[in-house]
Amino acid sequence: MGNYSKALEFYDKSLKIRERSLPPNHPDLAISYNNIGLAYDNMGNYSKALEFYEKAIKILEKSLPPNHPDLATSYNNIGAAYSNIGNYSKALEFYEKAIKIREKALPPNHPDLATSYSSAGSAYDTMGNYSKALEFYDKLHKIYEKSLLPNHADLATSYNNIGHVYDNMGNYSKALELYENAIKILQKSLPPNHPDLATSYNRIGSLYDSMGNYSKALEFYDKSLEIRENSLPSNHPNLATSYNSIGLAYNNMGNYPKALEFYDKSLEIREEALPPNHPDLATSYHSIGLAYNNMGNYPKALEFYDESVEIREEALPPNHPDLATSYHSIGLANNNMGNYSKALEFYDKSLEIRENALPQSHPDLATSYNNIAHVYDNMGNYLKALEFYFQQQHRCSVLQHR
Repeated sequence: MGNYSKALEFYDKSLKIRERSLPPNHPDLAISYNNIGLAYDNMGNYSKALEFYEKAIKILEKSLPPNHPDLATSYNNIGAAYSNIGNYSKALEFYEKAIKIREKALPPNHPDLATSYSSAGSAYDTMGNYSKALEFYDKLHKIYEKSLLPNHADLATSYNNIGHVYDNMGNYSKALELYENAIKILQKSLPPNHPDLATSYNRIGSLYDSMGNYSKALEFYDKSLEIRENSLPSNHPNLATSYNSIGLAYNNMGNYPKALEFYDKSLEIREEALPPNHPDLATSYHSIGLAYNNMGNYPKALEFYDESVEIREEALPPNHPDLATSYHSIGLANNNMGNYSKALEFYDKSLEIRENALPQSHPDLATSYNNIAHVYDNMGNYLKALEFYFQQQHRCSVLQHR
């Protein structure tokens, strides 16, 4: 039903009884702590969730054998909480503990193993390690294909996850195929206001945004937002995701004041709900920077880009595509201000990451080559400009024949 505050009320009553009647290391106390953690998790209060998950794990590590499935569940929950606050390397540490137990203790098609593979795949996807993400998502999908009916909602989630990796890799046709597989299942198997449908609609919207079909993107973003506004608390991070997505579409359509209106809504939630070094905050700052850049206010754009890149350099691995995006945007603002040497410095940093992290057919590579060529053109170095324009043309031909 999703009434998490009511759930918390009853979990608290249960906990008070157990704290009075049980010894402090009793497994039933761990169950209470875990349930309260889950409720806070679902409400988007991830630091509070982590506090209760850690209380649970302290009891379970003392009272259960080291390969017990309940330990794996707790490790996975702690991993999810770290993932939600943006600490993906810490999340993977706990996900791997859970996987190690579950691969030994459970049959190979057990749903809990599927949960672990899904969690690890998501963390690797967010960290920009797409091959590793696909490895875990493929393991997950094989379990679901063997154990679930073809219209099961979890199978749709699996299609969504794999589609998201292909989306991040720039393979939009493959991503759309997988997203559409997912949405067909979800529309049959879930009520029309289910949060998983909102996630699917938002992802399809994001894909259309990347493909340049902004009106189609807005259509799906609006579907997603309608569900989230009706089913989530007003400060939930997923609402911030919807507002940011809608802002991005308006930005791409050239409606910058409207874009800023939605970016500000997103930022307000994220600043309240997330820790100050969370990657989603960096996304908000970067989005606002983009709008100011497009409005010609380059110093204001750089102010927000700097806030974004500061978080990303701290929170993400050094070869993450989002860092490349930040460097590219800072380069673009400097280019627009006529600071060509500074622009080249950041374009080069961006290109180095993209050449190492992205498939050779990714459209962002073509954008990098084109913009570097443009700077050399502005500087009067036409031979160097031609070199990068040819690189850009090559990437475009790869994209057309992919």
